[in-house]
Amino acid sequence: MKKIKQAGVIGAGIMGGGIASLLASAGIETLLLDIVPPNLEDDEKKDPVARNRFAINVLKAVQKSKPPLLTHPKAAGLIQVGNIEDDLKKLAHCDWMVEVVVEDLDVKQKLFKRIQKVWRPGTIVSSNTSGIPLAQISEGLKPEFCQHFLGTHFFNPVRYMTLLELIPGPDTAPEILTDMADFGETVLGKGIVWGKDTPNFVANRIGVQGMVQAMRTMVEEGVTIPEVDTLFGPGLGRPKTAMFKTGDLVGIDTLVHVANNTYNLIPADEARESFKVPPFVLKMAEQKLLGNKTGAGFYKKEFDAKGKPVKLAINPETLAYEPFEPPRFDCIDGAKAAKTLPEKMKAIVYGEDRGAKFVWKVLSANLIYSANRIPEIADTIVEIDNAMRWGFNFILGPFETWDAIGVQTGVDKMVADGMEVPEAITTMLKNGCDSFYSIQEGKKLFYDFASQTYQPVPEREGVLTLAAVKAKGQTAQSCDSADLVDLGDGVFCLEFKTKMNILNEEVIDFIKSTLPFVEENGVGLVIGNQAGGVPGAFSAGADLKFMGRYAMQGQWDKVAAFVEKAQNNIMAARYSHVPIVAAPFGLTFGGGCEICLGAADRIVAHSELYMGLVEVGVGLLPAAGGCLYLWRKLTGSIPEGVDVVDLAPWFLRAFKTIAMGKVSGSAADACRLGFLGPNDRIVANRMHLISEAKKEVLGLADGYRPITKQPVRVIGAAAQGMVNAELHNMQSGGYVSEYDAFIGRKVARVISGGQVRSGAEIDEGVILAEERKAFIELWKQEKTWDRIEHMLKTGRRLRN
Repeated sequence: MKKIKQAGVIGAGIMGGGIASLLASAGIETLLLDIVPPNLEDDEKKDPVARNRFAINVLKAVQKSKPPLLTHPKAAGLIQVGNIEDDLKKLAHCDWMVEVVVEDLDVKQKLFKRIQKVWRPGTIVSSNTSGIPLAQISEGLKPEFCQHFLGTHFFNPVRYMTLLELIPGPDTAPEILTDMADFGETVLGKGIVWGKDTPNFVANRIGVQGMVQAMRTMVEEGVTIPEVDTLFGPGLGRPKTAMFKTGDLVGIDTLVHVANNTYNLIPADEARESFKVPPFVLKMAEQKLLGNKTGAGFYKKEFDAKGKPVKLAINPETLAYEPFEPPRFDCIDGAKAAKTLPEKMKAIVYGEDRGAKFVWKVLSANLIYSANRIPEIADTIVEIDNAMRWGFNFILGPFETWDAIGVQTGVDKMVADGMEVPEAITTMLKNGCDSFYSIQEGKKLFYDFASQTYQPVPEREGVLTLAAVKAKGQTAQSCDSADLVDLGDGVFCLEFKTKMNILNEEVIDFIKSTLPFVEENGVGLVIGNQAGGVPGAFSAGADLKFMGRYAMQGQWDKVAAFVEKAQNNIMAARYSHVPIVAAPFGLTFGGGCEICLGAADRIVAHSELYMGLVEVGVGLLPAAGGCLYLWRKLTGSIPEGVDVVDLAPWFLRAFKTIAMGKVSGSAADACRLGFLGPNDRIVANRMHLISEAKKEVLGLADGYRPITKQPVRVIGAAAQGMVNAELHNMQSGGYVSEYDAFIGRKVARVISGGQVRSGAEIDEGVILAEERKAFIELWKQEKTWDRIEHMLKTGRRLRN
């Protein structure tokens, strides 16, 4: 793989800023250029700050962006700004240049002719165009330059969207394509989809067709915008933003541009008219009702007389904003009652109410359209499914969706409705192939339209997929809530499989029961999973409902027993005779965080890691060892002999992290908070986590010595004064409520070891006992019950 140490981004708009942020977050020095602002005053024409104003403003916006575009604020230091007139020559030092200027062919052609003059042989050059053919952009450029030229189409927001479409130009050298795929996947953490030089490539061609078709059908059938979003949400494996909220997020001007551009470039497309944006959307674009960027789009938020937010939806007929009640459909009720995603999808797609009929009309048209685009925009169904999962955050792509609702059932309904089923699908069924994907001999296969046979789904060498491993019969032990999977080479993986991977009693028991088996039959253990969705959850924490049932009955001995069991079983893993590596990603809250801190010798984390001991949000504190293990993690590198007074900064750091329920905004931020240490690793691509964690286990296994129990040095009674002062400041600043402060004092007592002398070395069991005691005391508080009930009902934290 070609090493890319320096990169140049030409075009400092939203996408350019996003790409620069991604590169800087990956540790790559990045040059961000834009045009010199027109109409500068005479005294500004020689002022670098004025001439670089556009790039400077984008960098400032990047640093203030919410959600953050940088994984760590310090990454901004790797971005150097400039302008195309004065600084184009600096691109000669770059290993990769990516153009992200306005979608205008003439502008792009002129820019690349200028770039070609400073281009250094071997440097990769790409365009982030979403619609202009690469063949036209590169027309007239030198052959050697064209061999290094390709399309690299990122999706916005660049940090958070997995998809990176790679599009070969007419003359792109194969090794350049390989290098960019390796770099994009390994360093930038992206999912690579190979597209063709066709209008809007893969994801936007399929996704925008589905969105515009939904708008057109909505107008025809009198369905409302909130109704569409209710129907095309999580029940169909789609994000909560569904159709129209996604449009507001992307920008209605962008949506209109992509749809119009596609329409103009596909005169022979059988479904060309489905890209024709309804007149009401065009009027919205004219009136600058563009979505989130302008504060009003398909939806708008206002405040009532009492200051409460009220969400409004636009009326397509009048363009007036109107309040709405959450829509209700029988098919959605049926989906909520179903247990699996395929069952939920069938309940919606094959329902009898008007909502189900609307969904079927839109979805079936998109399924047919997707099948008809092979091999025009991509060679296989795998590319299209990956593009929609990674680019639009669908849990299932179009062909996976078709499998979920039943291929033959869907085709029969299409035929009954007079729809034209693609010949490739009819042939597939005639050949006795009744699904697009199949598991055979432990391998996942896809139906290939070209050969009319099942072919292996391409897998990157060395990447482990737990579903594929289990399909080969390599599940060593199992229960309803977790599996122990044999990864080979003596390494096993403990995988949670509850909803949001919460830690119930069965999971806690399973952790301990698997250890003797792994010690007897293997060399080490990975704790990890590959839960779907974005951002996904390594574990959302302990099962509050389970503990709540005992607490409601006043059975405090059972709550205490569960907590003590969690402490003991995590400790059993910590002191086991084999190395354990945790592989967290996404939501890693409460008990999930405690398992990483307590049970694992090392952590191999995904770069998008939202990790925290968040128990204070439900009126509790970490009680499965979280207080103990964060304190150990933070103080582990402090040399012996340091005076107790000097432990104060570490104590306050641990205290504030727990008492404020801090959650990392990334893996880099988790290092700042102390959840990750110098021996832990960060991996850019989530699909690489399990394989990288396995490598870490194998590295530790050679000559592994179990951790020996050591006393814990604590700050003791000296903590109380410090905490009272800190809590006063936090409460005065509005960072914590009175009840937060009440919990905070209990957190301080636990971390400090209780009422022991300053600098005492105590057994870790003392802190664990303090955790249990405080945990039960907090469960008995009315305000804790209020917080728990609010969290279970709304999924949001109550500040009381």
